[in-house]
Amino acid sequence: MEITTPPGANRMLLMNTLAFTVCFAAWMLNGVLVTFLSINQVYPWSATEIGWLMGIPVLTGSVFRLPAGMLTDKYGGRPVMTATLILCAIPMYLLSVVDSFWGFALCSFGFGLVGVSFSIGIAYTSVWFPKHKQGLALGIFGAGNAGSALTTLIAPTLLNSFTDHGAFVDGWRSLPIVYASVLLLMGIVFYLTTTNKKPLSSAKTFVEQLEPLKNIRVWRFGLYYFLVFGCFVAFSQWLVPYFVNVYYLPLVTAGFLASLFSFPSGVIRALGGWMSDHFGGRKVMYWVLGSSVALSLLLMVPKMEITSPGKGVVAERDGVVSAVNERSITVGDKVYPLVPRSLAEAPHEEGILVFPTKDSWQEPSVEVGQEVKRRELLAKGITKIYFQANVWIFAFLVMVLGIVWGIGKAAVYKHIPEYFPEEVGVVGGMVGVLGGLGGFFSPIVFGYLLDTTGLWTSSWMFMFFLSAVCLFWMHAVIQKMMRGREPELMRKMEEHP
Repeated sequence: MEITTPPGANRMLLMNTLAFTVCFAAWMLNGVLVTFLSINQVYPWSATEIGWLMGIPVLTGSVFRLPAGMLTDKYGGRPVMTATLILCAIPMYLLSVVDSFWGFALCSFGFGLVGVSFSIGIAYTSVWFPKHKQGLALGIFGAGNAGSALTTLIAPTLLNSFTDHGAFVDGWRSLPIVYASVLLLMGIVFYLTTTNKKPLSSAKTFVEQLEPLKNIRVWRFGLYYFLVFGCFVAFSQWLVPYFVNVYYLPLVTAGFLASLFSFPSGVIRALGGWMSDHFGGRKVMYWVLGSSVALSLLLMVPKMEITSPGKGVVAERDGVVSAVNERSITVGDKVYPLVPRSLAEAPHEEGILVFPTKDSWQEPSVEVGQEVKRRELLAKGITKIYFQANVWIFAFLVMVLGIVWGIGKAAVYKHIPEYFPEEVGVVGGMVGVLGGLGGFFSPIVFGYLLDTTGLWTSSWMFMFFLSAVCLFWMHAVIQKMMRGREPELMRKMEEHP
């Protein structure tokens, strides 16, 4: 591992980040393209087929991160990243000529492999920087996942241009050609502007490279990344229907608010790397997981109205009801005032209500001429508790959570060269696999929870549970280390966080 930053390291970081940005933009293409084709009824795809076409690139780009990381440790990042960019340009181009679901699925499987660029870049970047600068370097590199926002912003505009705003729908085929050309060009530029560099572990066999996966720590880091990256990817897609169904927002507005979650989370990753270098990855992860628990707890409270029995009115003595209206009940010569509903109602949907509000009123339960006894109920009380879960407060909390997770992504990968300095590719690849699988499986879990509970906020309940598990596991491990299981490593971490 480097002690000082060698010449050319910053250039390698720049090229890695650019390549990863291009790859991440291509990785997310189906989210825009398949949606466009389904809305315009170009192909009679079912909802299930649409879901698979969106999920296949995410799945393949996640599963193959481990072998990509191993190849990077073995042969270096320059040839592996170059091959990934150029080879994935082929199925991306072929996407422009297919006309069936299976054709789209196969091409999506092919170009989805650009997702492995993450594990390649992590391993290739880490060998160029010394330990005390790896957090910032990996954070800057990881900011390339903002490429998803580039596709969200640019691809719809290109589709409108290529299809003449829908007049010539078949013009969509130009979009994969553009993306394929960019991948090919990036591959050529990357090869010409980078220098290969391999870690000391490159002499190991592939079986020896897999040895670190026996360490439970790798899987713990993978769980952290499942949360901060996988769930980030999941909510980048899930928040659009969430805003539409819960707050009845137009699709364009929902997409804008969802981008407030995804874009800052990608950009802030560089700050997370600097914080991990400065304060230590362990301290940053404590803050990230604790904040994730707190924010998920706030977000899991659903927008709701609860109607419950309230304070009623009872007769103080026997008598006959002589008058009844919404404001009072008269029994003999005794008048019992009521709280009418019209005074209790409030325009709940107007303005911003931060905390739950309460409406209370009373409704008569007797009639004129009815004989009542002492302590008999004259009017029943009704209390309605209303929680607005204001959309702007919700959007702000979601944006903050996205920023927290963005910092957490960098903090997780700060740990890897700390504990596995010569196996960053294989360990980073495995952690990336688990994180990517989080992006694939989490929306499925969200869907099952929604069907089971009927609550959109059940997804945040899952986040609360997952965040709490990660925090508890990390704290338990740290406590064991501090009690002497690994005192030397802990001492070094305290001296050089």
